[in-house]
Amino acid sequence: MDALRFIERIKRSTDYHGQIVHAESLAEREAQYATLDTPLPDALTVALAAQGITRLYSHQAEAIDRARSGFHWIITTPTASGKSLSYNAPVLETLLADSDARALYLFPTKALAQDQRGKIDALKLPGMTTATYDGDTPKEERGWVKRMARIVITNPDMLHMGILPYHTGWGTFFRNLRYVVVDEAHIYRGVFGAHVANILRRLRRVAAHYGASPQFFACSATIANPGELFTKLTGLSAETISGTGAPSGKKQFVFWNPPVLDKLTG
Repeated sequence: MDALRFIERIKRSTDYHGQIVHAESLAEREAQYATLDTPLPDALTVALAAQGITRLYSHQAEAIDRARSGFHWIITTPTASGKSLSYNAPVLETLLADSDARALYLFPTKALAQDQRGKIDALKLPGMTTATYDGDTPKEERGWVKRMARIVITNPDMLHMGILPYHTGWGTFFRNLRYVVVDEAHIYRGVFGAHVANILRRLRRVAAHYGASPQFFACSATIANPGELFTKLTGLSAETISGTGAPSGKKQFVFWNPPVLDKLTG
């Protein structure tokens, strides 16, 4: 049964009393691909091809080229549009070329952090050591993470409580910090967002203390003011990447307004 027939079936139900107040069809969208100004390194190209990635969507290519030009950026494209590759590609390209370079990834949850680590590890790039650093990291492993991990994946709370106050033990990491990735940036709103904004400013000050000035990349769900959000979080100006080249299937959009069950409470 397709979506339209399903809607008609609902309308014929005895429980239906005009709850559908709007419906429209959203057309399918074909993928839009683009090429980079300069191809990715051979090792990274081969690793991505092994994962079935042989072409880049237009927004991915735009993000990679802007990263190579030294810009901070925030990308706002739909879910499952390949946002993570937009920052992973320039980060991994730099880390492959410079064995001292480091990157810091911030995620709001441990599950997202582990998922991203799995994606990077699956590429099996030489010398690309990744590590999650959070409350579950065993104490006996934390010294190794500080010294050896090329990409450290953590969350704002651990950055605040477990990394920045002990930055002297992270000297090598901060001296070579080239990139900071802030994923799910739209979550950092209100008082929580203000706290995270202060943590990111502390991060920048600590990095500057060690002579580093990392690029910041942020990913967000589709919002009206991504550039403003980025500036409020980091204190920096960013390029905004909002158009998507990812494909999308045909969708039926239905707005359902449930009836009032209790007039006194609404």
